[in-house]
Amino acid sequence: MASNGIRDRVAIIGMGCTPFGEHWDKSVDDLLVDAATEALNSAGVPIDAVDAFWLGTLFSGQSGLTLSRPLKIDYKPVSRLENFCATGSEAFRNACYAVASGAYDMAMAIGVEKLKDSGFSGLPGLAAPADGTQAAITAPAMFSLLAPAYCKKYGLDEALLKDVMTRIAWKNHKNGALNPRAQFRKEVTKEVIACSPLVAGPLGIFDCSGVSDGSAAAVIVRAEDAHTYTDTPLFVKALSFIAGPAAGPIDPDYDYTTFPEVVASAADAYRQAGVKDPRAELAMAEVHDCFTPTELILMEDLGFAPRGTAWKEVLAGTFDLDGELAVNPDGGLKSFGHPIGASGLRMLFEAWLQLRGEAGPRQIPSVARGRKLAMTHNLGGAPGECVSFVGIVGSERSA
Repeated sequence: MASNGIRDRVAIIGMGCTPFGEHWDKSVDDLLVDAATEALNSAGVPIDAVDAFWLGTLFSGQSGLTLSRPLKIDYKPVSRLENFCATGSEAFRNACYAVASGAYDMAMAIGVEKLKDSGFSGLPGLAAPADGTQAAITAPAMFSLLAPAYCKKYGLDEALLKDVMTRIAWKNHKNGALNPRAQFRKEVTKEVIACSPLVAGPLGIFDCSGVSDGSAAAVIVRAEDAHTYTDTPLFVKALSFIAGPAAGPIDPDYDYTTFPEVVASAADAYRQAGVKDPRAELAMAEVHDCFTPTELILMEDLGFAPRGTAWKEVLAGTFDLDGELAVNPDGGLKSFGHPIGASGLRMLFEAWLQLRGEAGPRQIPSVARGRKLAMTHNLGGAPGECVSFVGIVGSERSA
């Protein structure tokens, strides 16, 4: 892969994130103002110091005017983009590249989505007619295919896998209960999760991530300038974005137990960051747990467990808040919620808090033990036909 990366060339000096949830009393404009204001205050800079903006949103606005109008931006570039559920990460990636190139001294990446106003649960848009090779099924149905496929390939009893999926949801709700910004802030018992009404295949209500409104933002500068603004910046180690050929649904060899795009983006990110053993080197990982079997598959695709063994690690607590590698310490999509354009930056916000020791009651012990790297991961699309982002940030700049 011809990805050279921009390791340690840019840094995050400020971040902001709104609570995620049903914000009937807030508009898209309100959410953008709240997230941007918190990020600017965190960095200690006025909005006029920002040279360019990258706005990520899937459904909540067209063009840069979506951001420039509420923030009263005076004649500066605002790029609006989307890349499915990885939209927030894509805004961050582009802003980082712009600063690393020398085009701008300071940039803001900001994501927003307001999904609750339609009255429906899910995305408000309708897909355009295609060529007939894509299955006309819902997102829960698409991702439910992962569960029986995993059982078949690795010889697991379906009841055992249900216990694994239940524990993933239980873990993320337990983490989210400690997070004042999460959409769902209550622990849920395993019994309630396991017995919740079915949505698609083996997936129950508690196997599905939340639909929510929210916004998150980051301020980015050159690495050599970072300590001018804060004593504790985060340095960008890797940014990898992969779009696959989307051949899974028509490929007889695709077995629904992996996301090839995730495998490729993870390998690229590890090369950029110089990570050899992610499970041993990362302090935490925020991953795209849109559905519980997705998180299970990702533990293997991201190299946190050998193939066919992640279910054992889940049950053993390896990925718990106090486990060997904390996964989704802020509650993940499952508990924090998933406003499409903001989710990638929300994940980064948790890395910002954890690596700086500011996560409060959910502070992970691995940071105190000396681990200084965090991963964020998004995917957008469906099994066998998706895009994938993997980013790595760190609290220290390499010499």
